[in-house]
Amino acid sequence: MSPPTSAVANDLVRTLRSAGCVFAEDEADLLLAAAHGPAELSELTGRRVAGEPLEQVLGWAEFCGLRIAVAPGVFVPRRRTAFLVECAVDLIRPRLTATSHTVLAVDLCCGTGAIGIALVAAAGRVELHAADVDPAAVDCARQNIGSAGTVYLGDLFEPLPAALQGRVEILTANVPYVPTDAIALMPPEARLYENVAALDGGFDGLSVLRRVSAAAAEWLAPGGHLLVETSEQQAPSAVEIFARNGLTSDTVVSDEYGATVVIGTRPLEGRRAE
Repeated sequence: MSPPTSAVANDLVRTLRSAGCVFAEDEADLLLAAAHGPAELSELTGRRVAGEPLEQVLGWAEFCGLRIAVAPGVFVPRRRTAFLVECAVDLIRPRLTATSHTVLAVDLCCGTGAIGIALVAAAGRVELHAADVDPAAVDCARQNIGSAGTVYLGDLFEPLPAALQGRVEILTANVPYVPTDAIALMPPEARLYENVAALDGGFDGLSVLRRVSAAAAEWLAPGGHLLVETSEQQAPSAVEIFARNGLTSDTVVSDEYGATVVIGTRPLEGRRAE
């Protein structure tokens, strides 16, 4: 005879709490809902107690009100990145004043595709192209984005169709921005269970940002925008990098999300970056 559900839940909460899970009650509810029987519950609990991110254990993460499929080893979308989506949507909406206009958006380092599909969900008329170098992440992105866009496997701009050059209106790139030496200081959930390529931003955390910025003007339409997430400390350097590559820039900070986004803009024809 199986123990009462309440007893199972209480035991699960104690197990999770002893493993250091701060929100043990909430996690227990999610694991109980996800498991199809005691054997699967034991397996999922064991993975979580071992330190695997809850989202990878469940197979999904909540992001901008959407359920995003997440596979083991794939970067888990962070709540703070919703601020980047909000910034991008604010830039997209004025472009939709013409009823027939569809905004061309590219999401690089797309991971699960969370940013891209959130843009489509929030803004509507978006032609979405996304790319990532991690095959497991691309599989997730294709599942999440479905027919709402096209997902490519490859390094940054390399797999994108050449026909997009000079036409991209919104370019989001949640590039890895953790300095290499700081990877070892990250929580085990990240450094042990997520692809290091999604975390490691090079010696100062800005190596991938430099590469995106260097090619951005070639892909952006005049007046198009590049949005990246950085740390608050890295933002001034990101602004300098954008300027060297012909982009004007603004830095926006959200206390609510604890997030910093740098927005670069390709000047309209006849204007120079300042």
